[in-house]
Amino acid sequence: MPQYLLAHDIGTSGNKATLFDTNGRMVASQTSAYDTNFFNNNWAEQNPADWWDAVCESSKALLAEIDPGDLAAVALSGQMMGCLPVAADGRPLRPSMIYCDQRAVAEADRLTAEIGAEAFYGIVGHRISASYSIEKLMWLKANEPDTYAATAHMLNAKDYINFKLTGQIATDYSDASGTNAFDLNSFKWSDTIIQAAGVNPALLPEARPSTDILGKITAEAAQATGLLEGTPVAIGGGDGSCAAVGVGCVRAGMAYGYVGSSSWIALASEKPIVDEQMRTMNWAHVVPGYLHPAGTMQTAGSSYQWLKNEICLAEVAAAEAQGVSPYELIDAKIADSPPGANGLIFLPYLMGERTPRWNHNARGAFIGLTLGHKRADMLRAVLEGVTYNLCIIADIFRAHVPFDSVTVIGGGAKGAVWRQMMADVYNCRIRKLNVLEEATSMGAAVTAGVASGVFESFDVIDRFVSVDSTHEPDAAAAAAYDRIKPIFEKSYHALVDVYEDLAKL
Repeated sequence: MPQYLLAHDIGTSGNKATLFDTNGRMVASQTSAYDTNFFNNNWAEQNPADWWDAVCESSKALLAEIDPGDLAAVALSGQMMGCLPVAADGRPLRPSMIYCDQRAVAEADRLTAEIGAEAFYGIVGHRISASYSIEKLMWLKANEPDTYAATAHMLNAKDYINFKLTGQIATDYSDASGTNAFDLNSFKWSDTIIQAAGVNPALLPEARPSTDILGKITAEAAQATGLLEGTPVAIGGGDGSCAAVGVGCVRAGMAYGYVGSSSWIALASEKPIVDEQMRTMNWAHVVPGYLHPAGTMQTAGSSYQWLKNEICLAEVAAAEAQGVSPYELIDAKIADSPPGANGLIFLPYLMGERTPRWNHNARGAFIGLTLGHKRADMLRAVLEGVTYNLCIIADIFRAHVPFDSVTVIGGGAKGAVWRQMMADVYNCRIRKLNVLEEATSMGAAVTAGVASGVFESFDVIDRFVSVDSTHEPDAAAAAAYDRIKPIFEKSYHALVDVYEDLAKL
């Protein structure tokens, strides 16, 4: 009788539940959507009851496929950097402030004044920012004191659902590392940061390895979800670190790139990668003993989508008539332009930028445009600009941990033209996996398997995924890109003052 593993990924737009068997085969998947309340320009909240309803709905749908008694374990991944205050009985006291909520700017400024940006980065591996949990908790104390006074725990999304499933409250190291209050040097809550933040340290839940069994499905949760009472539940991890497992990034020096609307380069390492310019960040990995350094850019696939929607209307119309993806026709057009796009550079900062710029005022730009340029050059320049920016992230990491290949996943990894461009710009091997968009759920499922003893180690991920294709760098193209990359860097810095002026308009 086969055994199964159930993964839930509590995402921004919905919960994705995925059922795998222990041979690595995906049996079924179910997504249940919910809403985000965006208001006051940069506030963003979700109702935790919606998370629970989505988990119950999707669990029941998937368990109709199997005997629930054959389920070995459950694990969750989830959106990180949130702030959900709950009472002593686990009852939510207000909606959750999710990762993109930016209301806690004054609190971030206070931490900067109290500790200093560099010292703070050395403790947690992240910049001080309103995006993180501890800054949001500070905001709660200052602006909703009655709610703060009633708070017994601050939880992230997957930790709240774990409580609903088991009645137990804890977090894992990866989600703890997304709070901006977790010391990555000791894997303990930072007394220095908590004291500067002025919050009660008892509000931060116990932090434990992702592979610990938190508890078992309670009778109440069994009735709500269809899961069998007593089924083990692993603590699980944050979505980014679970995705690292799902792409096979489970050993030191393994690097991967996620290419979606936003994109990142990340790897597994045994120590934090401390960038003196604080351009990259460090998370705890769900794999015990490892960290998950990453650098994330804002508009990678989004730049490509903008290109499709605004400049490639002819390709969109032709693709609809032919019944193919417009990106196939855009890629064919890009092939008409040589590496370097005939001297045309695109800065892909269409929504500010995180790594490596950390400049919310940054803007996009075509630089070097002449009457001699063709549409094909513009199309190529957009993808090259995104890839140059990602290459800066890769180079930061390669200065600390050498690697000769990057495994790519995500929707943007489907195109062979872009994968070859990555190989040439990064000047290293690019590997595409056979599964591109299940990494997060797969990582959570493997975590469940390791936690329950079904799998001996995370190396079992090789049973779930395999390399589908490989691209080696072309020497001539790589040389051309090496000449252009310094100009790309210089172009951004030349426009920094212009960005500041535009922001004042």
